[in-house]
Amino acid sequence: MGKQKVEGQERHPAAAGRRHRLVAVMVLLTALICVSARAQSPAQAPPQPYSEGQGEQGLSTDPPPIPVEEIIRRFGAREQEMKIEREKFTYQQTFVFQTIDNDGAPDGEYRMSSDIVFSSDGKRYEKITDAPQPTLQRVSVSQQDLDDLEHVQPFVLTTEELPKYEIKYVGREQVDEIATYVFDVAPKKIEKKQRYFQGRIWVDQRDMEIVKTFGKAVPDIHTRDNENVFPRFETIRENIEGNYWFPTYTHADDTLHFLLQNVRVRMTVRYKNYKRYGVTVKFGTPTEVKPKP
Repeated sequence: MGKQKVEGQERHPAAAGRRHRLVAVMVLLTALICVSARAQSPAQAPPQPYSEGQGEQGLSTDPPPIPVEEIIRRFGAREQEMKIEREKFTYQQTFVFQTIDNDGAPDGEYRMSSDIVFSSDGKRYEKITDAPQPTLQRVSVSQQDLDDLEHVQPFVLTTEELPKYEIKYVGREQVDEIATYVFDVAPKKIEKKQRYFQGRIWVDQRDMEIVKTFGKAVPDIHTRDNENVFPRFETIRENIEGNYWFPTYTHADDTLHFLLQNVRVRMTVRYKNYKRYGVTVKFGTPTEVKPKP
């Protein structure tokens, strides 16, 4: 079965993401029998995935007041600004990934807390502050998972990334007190060794920034020896400093479908204590500057 990898205590730059690897060690005939039995057993039906707020009861399909292409252009530009701005901040991140048994209780866990900080020469990196010994047995967390944690869960759809995606306007919806435009997003083409987001985004009508995403990292990865299957997740953003919307919470509760079994997983990521990185000013020996005549 999958075996957990223990990560190092410091990584440069901040890395994140999540993958679940299951290594089958059974002959092909046994595998086919297991798959057939699983398909016929109602007890193995996967639980409903986390989908709070994903219903379309409040969704209006009325056209927007400005052209859809203009909305996409504007939020792509704002997302580009946000991405650059977020790289100027330090913050704390807590990542918890659990497997869930048939009674709904965790039966294995991977936990990692880290600070996103800057070195003395101004380089941004992730410093691991707490990483207990993982207890996962049925799946494992790999570097690909940690990379997805950095790049996919806090999905940013910048001007540079727009050409890679098919973006379909769905309608308008109120998210709490925020009026949003809703879009479905999917990669136009899956390039080798590239990761993408596929799902739905909610864009603030006023600030033209993504405030919520629901979807998953794609593609799932299947090789001769490994299966890497990724859950659906929701990421919530909050307004920081009155200007930009930064991710503050990611949650997933989904069932991963492997060849020999289904594994229900639960994932939570919290981003907190955003602080703008300060600039240190060094003062030398004062010198007199005479005004020009």
